[in-house]
Amino acid sequence: MADWITRPDHTRRDVLRLVGGAAVAVPFAALAGCSSNSGKTLRVSYQQFGSGKIMSNYLTKVAAQFSKAHPDITVELVPLVAAENDYFTKNELMMSSSRTACDLVYEDTFILKSDVAAGYLQPIDHLLDKWPMWDQFYPITQTAVQAEDGKHYGVPIFTDTRAIWHNKDLLAKAGFPAPWQPRTWDDILTAARAVKKKLPGVVPINIYAGKASGEKTSMQGFEMLLYGTRSKLYDEKHKKWVLGSKGFIDSLQMIKTIFDEKLGPPIANALDPNLSETVSSDWFPHGKLAMAVDGCWIGGAWGEGAAAAWPEAHKVLKLAKMPTQHGEAPGLVTLSGGFSWAMPAKASQPDLAWQFVEQMMGTQNMTDFAIADNQISVRRDIAAQPRYQNSSPTVGFFTELVKNTTYRPALAPYPQISNAIQVATESVMIGSKSPQAAAKSYDAAVIDIVGKSETMKEA
Repeated sequence: MADWITRPDHTRRDVLRLVGGAAVAVPFAALAGCSSNSGKTLRVSYQQFGSGKIMSNYLTKVAAQFSKAHPDITVELVPLVAAENDYFTKNELMMSSSRTACDLVYEDTFILKSDVAAGYLQPIDHLLDKWPMWDQFYPITQTAVQAEDGKHYGVPIFTDTRAIWHNKDLLAKAGFPAPWQPRTWDDILTAARAVKKKLPGVVPINIYAGKASGEKTSMQGFEMLLYGTRSKLYDEKHKKWVLGSKGFIDSLQMIKTIFDEKLGPPIANALDPNLSETVSSDWFPHGKLAMAVDGCWIGGAWGEGAAAAWPEAHKVLKLAKMPTQHGEAPGLVTLSGGFSWAMPAKASQPDLAWQFVEQMMGTQNMTDFAIADNQISVRRDIAAQPRYQNSSPTVGFFTELVKNTTYRPALAPYPQISNAIQVATESVMIGSKSPQAAAKSYDAAVIDIVGKSETMKEA
């Protein structure tokens, strides 16, 4: 979930149309959807959320390059204004009809298999096989866009890892001088309790929970806890979803402790779908937050020219690895995800869409984007460039985590499973259920989603 923050510099009801390299904002309603058979128009949709402009600027630049090289083609950039789950819903609704389907869509790899199963996407192996650049992608990132039929349905843009961002000055005032590296969950709670006691008005820690934050809750929040226990969501050996796990209950208990002791955000903020924007654009820059379990990309919010530009960010904020529950080997937890560019099955201009992908994924364009958005490259040629390696004080730290990373079970039922996780975390966060009761409700939801035969009790 992948999880970057972006909002272009025009209204939520506008698209950006580029002809011959020139850009013109066009009312979204005037297009009557995305798809059209009249003229050569290529339409590209993407998520618009928050105050950042990184994706908008990147696409505008690429679209200008493309339309200048192809003056007979109009490129329309279609922002879908939505946070997390709402974006997936809007994207799927548009892809479901030939009248509204765009030619290229911004697709989270965690939902790709579900969208393939629903018939929304088309395979692109015949294009990838002829594309020399495909060999530069790390194999593990290629499998992220591969469905259960063995075919590929997208081109990965980036991957990511997660850790604990923390304000070293605030932690030092609370009695934890740099470098700070917790070994267990209890170490995190100890630091958070000290912040609460000594620094009134500062939020000790943000770990996403609740339905409003969508996949951020599942991935940055709950699963960063769960995968630090000996439990798992899905048993790869038996190909079944795991129920009744101790780690599931322990992870919910950790969330309950954080909110019961008021170590996390106020409930109103925790239930706000714009919480991630608040964290990166307000709380961290203004010294209102001590720690946050979050992704590598949030540093992009503070770069030069960004909406929340903060030149001192990397002097003030430091990084710690997320520990396992009791310090078990390997001693850290991180999860990886990422987004891709995919073609809807009902796209009217698939050939143009692929040409745009080739332009967009050129080495310089992708290097520029990876640097601007603080992302981890999915390609060897870009990762080897000194410009990329020296682009950020954090890129080395987050890249090093990849060797110990875990990927979500990217199976067709996962989006529904993820929603059940979000419901469970919210119920313990607001105090409506105990961790045990919430876990029991989760188990029942999983059985409803996949069938009892596709589940197993934790061994």
